[in-house]
Amino acid sequence: MPEAPLLEVDGLVKHFRLGGGLFAGAGATVHAVDGISFTLRQGETLGLVGESGCGKSTAGKTVLRLLAPTAGAIRVDGADIAALGRAAMRPYRQRMQVIFQDPYASLNPRMTAGTIVGEPLENYGIARGAAKRERVARLFDRVGLRAEQMAKYPHEFSGGQRQRLGIARALALDPRLIVADECVSALDVSVQAQILNLMIDLQEETGVAFLFIAHDLAVVEHISHRVAVMYLGKIVELADKRALFHRPLHPYTEALLQAVPEPDPQVKRTRVVLKGDVPSPLDPPSGCRFHTRCPIAEARCREIEPMIREVAPGQMVACHLR
Repeated sequence: MPEAPLLEVDGLVKHFRLGGGLFAGAGATVHAVDGISFTLRQGETLGLVGESGCGKSTAGKTVLRLLAPTAGAIRVDGADIAALGRAAMRPYRQRMQVIFQDPYASLNPRMTAGTIVGEPLENYGIARGAAKRERVARLFDRVGLRAEQMAKYPHEFSGGQRQRLGIARALALDPRLIVADECVSALDVSVQAQILNLMIDLQEETGVAFLFIAHDLAVVEHISHRVAVMYLGKIVELADKRALFHRPLHPYTEALLQAVPEPDPQVKRTRVVLKGDVPSPLDPPSGCRFHTRCPIAEARCREIEPMIREVAPGQMVACHLR
């Protein structure tokens, strides 16, 4: 019998109502996330990719209940947390942690590194005093930092070291799920590789699951087991990493992969260049949201929204023509 998912997201919606202003009338709605569904198992990494503004970071924050969902279910170990209040959410927050994009802004500059990493332990009454310091020292060692660096402040660390601090803080409560929101995008390429390899090692060691949000497909390919592709608030393709990178089905996924630079100058390939800009989430197109830029769109694509369906084992796509 297959293992039950750690996380089940079913029809998740997050809309933002605007209060009016120069560019948007009162009552306008931003359709940031518009009905996405996926699962995540223990020890698995699901990459969530797409252009800037597609809703992937909003999806991650809503899964963590940092934002309240407009509709849909968020099940953790089978329990729906979508409508839980602050007190009822507390034990679930211990199981779900986050690594933020900016490794400096996410750290309190007035607190030492040891205090930052140890704060969750005190908040949950897990360890204090000498026991906390010992536990924090072990966390520092686990992420490649030295115990003597616990007395330093965030500005005394490099960008990669600060992100290691963020990872140590996320690991402090032994979570089962970590949402990594563009966690290496602000780092140099060589440092990115170090952080990614650290996350892979930690996953093998602890069995933690990652929802890995990124726009860099090379990074996603390196760390993910499965990949979900988002466009304008919708998941348009979800597949095993190997299937998606070697046999993409959705025209948007194909365009994303063709936009990745080819390192071999001798390799010639045909590239589909998408025309136009991404439509506004204030007024998403009818039918398939990608039809305004799709090179193979038909009349029905403009009128009927395609439902995401399984077209090959483990590979799902939202397209009338695939």
